[in-house]
Amino acid sequence: MSDDADRASDDAPRVAIFRPDDERIDEAVDLLASLGARPVPDPMLAVEPTGAVPAEDAAFVVLTSKTGVELAASAGWSPGDATLVAIGPSTAAAARDAGWAVDLVPEEYTSAGLVAALRDRVDGERVEVARSDHGSDVLLAGLREAGATVTETVLYRLTRPSEAGESAELAAVGDLDALAFTSSLTVEHFLAVADERGIREAAVAGANDAVVGAIGPPTAETAADLGIDVDVIPDAADFGALAEDVVEAAEGRSNGTDAIESETVEDA
Repeated sequence: MSDDADRASDDAPRVAIFRPDDERIDEAVDLLASLGARPVPDPMLAVEPTGAVPAEDAAFVVLTSKTGVELAASAGWSPGDATLVAIGPSTAAAARDAGWAVDLVPEEYTSAGLVAALRDRVDGERVEVARSDHGSDVLLAGLREAGATVTETVLYRLTRPSEAGESAELAAVGDLDALAFTSSLTVEHFLAVADERGIREAAVAGANDAVVGAIGPPTAETAADLGIDVDVIPDAADFGALAEDVVEAAEGRSNGTDAIESETVEDA
């Protein structure tokens, strides 16, 4: 992590970030600092590998995250002759970095998008879905409705680090300018820790007074369902684009201009 975060000016926007509790939170801090923000790193996710690998006898293997790809590759797994499907560009890039050919990336980088892309191809086929323990039922149900025999392998579990919660405290007292949510689970964990501290109502109010960014439509929908208004959804569904748009929107709000509102296609 660089020292830039400590050198940001006092009037720079204070942005809460919720990347997993590994090198990604450090990279996020450096990125936010390089954009002129004051990052508030509050890891709301920790990755706990299960040691499992995707099944090797499926006609299609679906991978739904970069983390899943990296865990499978580090365990020595490869897709072999299976049709390899990646939910979006970041997952596909990680698969190619592992030396695998990616056969399909859906037009819409969501579970529903995967179902739409595979619906006419999987009747009578076995489909292996390898992902975290918080995957959407939309994918499994949709593939089964399309006639596939679907198996699921949980490659890792997503938990909430015990030390998480600074962002909820800051939001509750109005001391955040922006929040950048990177998955539905980060929203849920943010509110869970606020609940535990007895500050949920204040934390939601503080978030709604700030700029709220969501990396994709599912994350934005979760936030809205839980009472958090989303101001920013980036065009490119990755953390870099989310960070840039959130910082720009927060700066624009402090300058009295409108926040950015855009569309995205991937929930990373």
